[in-house]
Amino acid sequence: MKVAVVGTGYVGLVTGVVLADMGNDVVCVDNDPRKLEMLRDGVPPIYEPGIEEILKRTIADGFFRVSDSVAEGTRHGDVVFIAVGTPPGEDGTPDTRAVKAVAAEIGRAIDKYTIVVNKSTVPVGSGDMVEDIIKEQGADPALFDVVSNPEFLREGSAIYDTRNPDRIVIGAKKREAATRLLELYAPLEKPTIITDLNSAELIKYASNSFLAMKISFINAISRVCELCGANVADVAKGMGADQRIGAQFLGAGLGWGGSCFPKDVAGLIKISETFGYDFTLLKAAEDINEDQTQHFLRRLETRLGGFEGKTVSLLGLAFKPNTDDIRDAKSLEMIETLLAKGATVRAFDPVATDHVRALWPQVTYVDHVYDVAEGADALVLVTEWNEFRQLDLNRIGASMRQRVLFDGRRVYSHQVAERAGFDYFVVGQ
Repeated sequence: MKVAVVGTGYVGLVTGVVLADMGNDVVCVDNDPRKLEMLRDGVPPIYEPGIEEILKRTIADGFFRVSDSVAEGTRHGDVVFIAVGTPPGEDGTPDTRAVKAVAAEIGRAIDKYTIVVNKSTVPVGSGDMVEDIIKEQGADPALFDVVSNPEFLREGSAIYDTRNPDRIVIGAKKREAATRLLELYAPLEKPTIITDLNSAELIKYASNSFLAMKISFINAISRVCELCGANVADVAKGMGADQRIGAQFLGAGLGWGGSCFPKDVAGLIKISETFGYDFTLLKAAEDINEDQTQHFLRRLETRLGGFEGKTVSLLGLAFKPNTDDIRDAKSLEMIETLLAKGATVRAFDPVATDHVRALWPQVTYVDHVYDVAEGADALVLVTEWNEFRQLDLNRIGASMRQRVLFDGRRVYSHQVAERAGFDYFVVGQ
């Protein structure tokens, strides 16, 4: 099938290369010349395990190419995906200006029957909005249908998630339009939910917000555990063994960040307000998340007797492992607080350093993990990269001024850390 994908961020590029790898003729469209140049050379502009190999293969096989023209992509594609960003505004309302602009360009270029697919995370009612915009450009209503097809990708495992989705959600006004999209996804042989546009758009927000609430709940429990002497890991294990609850997203830590949860939680709160509902439950989850990292830093500040004149080393800067994404990363909040209170900050991350350096050049960044703790009064594990799990803590501690380890992701154990001479602190214990 001929496919166009507008946008080469995490969602757009991953969607494009996987569909191309399935044998579809794919054109990915972007207006960033730097990104297009990189993609033509087979170099992905994002860090995602496995994507470079697929990109090079699909280019070589002739199934993948790029363009700077939405019109060209529209004329090429039987299916045109809109996969541009919808960042939150200051009040949390999703910014759909890019979606609107792309829809207008599609409307001016349609010259055959086309399925226009909203892949971006968009507010309820956006399918109707895109349809209206395309019509306003003079497109014949008989030549297109708008479909909602939300993504459920996890950064760091986006290729796997695209190939192995738990479910494929398709929202459409006409069953015939949904059926055409089903043909595209048929090789995946995965469960499919066909529904109306509004329900499909809400499924994405509801799913991510529920998972965010689950994380906030276990982080609230971790605070109780710290006060009463319980172990949040054991509590989570006991909860997760209940099949009605499940063990996923019950890992207490520094809270949720990244490009999806903060944006989608804020988005659902604003969407609900638009329709007259005050989503207090979701607001509480947001409040818990916003305080989780600060609570962790308050514990560290107490242990060090203040941050003024102290050196604090951060292990990890990306919001999660296996990505270079720093959007709403907890490291940024930590750096801001530590520097404001007079601390010197050292940091190491396998792939995200350059992104953070652009924001916080006053931090000392090191190229090798064992250099990060040199002269430090405390070491803070922020991102649970696998390589951090295998560190020689004795070697790390030997270069520190004080052997203080604050584990924000519960990677180590008291036994291992204390055997290496560390005063060890962990979330929820």
